[in-house]
Amino acid sequence: MLHAAVREGLFCPTYCLMPDHLHLVWMGLRLDSDQLNGMAFLRTYLEPALAPAAFQPQAHDHVLRAEQRRKNAFAAACRYDLNNPVRGGLVTKPEAWKFSGAVVPGCPRLRPLEADYWHTFWKLLSKARQPDAGNIVRPPFNFGSGPTNPAEAPSL
Repeated sequence: MLHAAVREGLFCPTYCLMPDHLHLVWMGLRLDSDQLNGMAFLRTYLEPALAPAAFQPQAHDHVLRAEQRRKNAFAAACRYDLNNPVRGGLVTKPEAWKFSGAVVPGCPRLRPLEADYWHTFWKLLSKARQPDAGNIVRPPFNFGSGPTNPAEAPSL
């Protein structure tokens, strides 16, 4: 995950590795950051290491809406992912799951469930993120026939 993050200019504020799938939240730091390339890179190198287990054929990607990207809402979405082991009956509290954390290059001791994490994370993000990082315009995911004008595409 660290190599994918550095290659593509990404922070991963939270990840949660489950027995049969994983949850990652990626944030781009540059205009040319590419989360899809980051996932393709990660899958290319992680799949052989996990064999004979395998990822599901198609990832379930979800793009956060504008209201979900606000600081408190974003942290709540990340906490939801970190609570997957509790909802799955694997542990009674998310802190007990040793397969979750954050990938912020240069900061190996960041722990998303610690009290001061989000304050520290937002400071690190503001220093690392280039001013034009949020200006990228991508075509909508192709879900079959539908609107070709991005303004007409459904929000995800």
